[in-house]
Amino acid sequence: MIELIHISKSFGQHQVLQEVTFTFEDGKVYGIVGENGAGKTTLFRCIAGLETASGQINANLEPLKNHLGYLTSDPYFLSKLTGEEYIYLLTDARGKSIKNLDERNIFELPLKEYASSYSTGMKKKLALTATLLQDNSFYILDEPFNGIDLQSSIILTEIILRLKSMNKTILISSHIFSTLKDTCDEILVLEEGRISKSVKKEQFGDFEEEMKEKILKKDIDKLWL
Repeated sequence: MIELIHISKSFGQHQVLQEVTFTFEDGKVYGIVGENGAGKTTLFRCIAGLETASGQINANLEPLKNHLGYLTSDPYFLSKLTGEEYIYLLTDARGKSIKNLDERNIFELPLKEYASSYSTGMKKKLALTATLLQDNSFYILDEPFNGIDLQSSIILTEIILRLKSMNKTILISSHIFSTLKDTCDEILVLEEGRISKSVKKEQFGDFEEEMKEKILKKDIDKLWL
């Protein structure tokens, strides 16, 4: 469980998060959607302890950052670190001893090569593999499906569902609505730093149509098509 109470965050005069209050329950997957600049990544960074914010963040495991796996939208890798070394670095930080790493390399990554030389999709899969092998209780996945191939997307969807079955708490942001429909129990809409709407699974179909109508009316009509 992760409980957010009146979380607010500003950068100078610009307020990014405004009084965000919500409880993420164990064993559930939550989608966080919103336009660029709505505050999704800032919210994730606050939960992960990478940004300070006013308000309170509580969890049933403390400190939260020691039980949280955070996959950023654009993972960074040191230039002289191999994929294998990167995984060992992250798992060692959690006190995990990884054996038979080659057998657990489900994305078939070239682990002996420098991670900085990987493609965008390979970097995403390497960071995800290391985060999963940490065996965290909470996961934040910021645009995890961006840049990965169809086969990896299918694997990732199954991974998320298995984490849910293991009573993990998962937060996902994605611009690919089908991935949210396949994995999430609830979708939260973030607008101007606030949670403007909560959508339950049985409402996903109506919500998708509502989103399509809103987006097409706003953007496509401008092209006079």
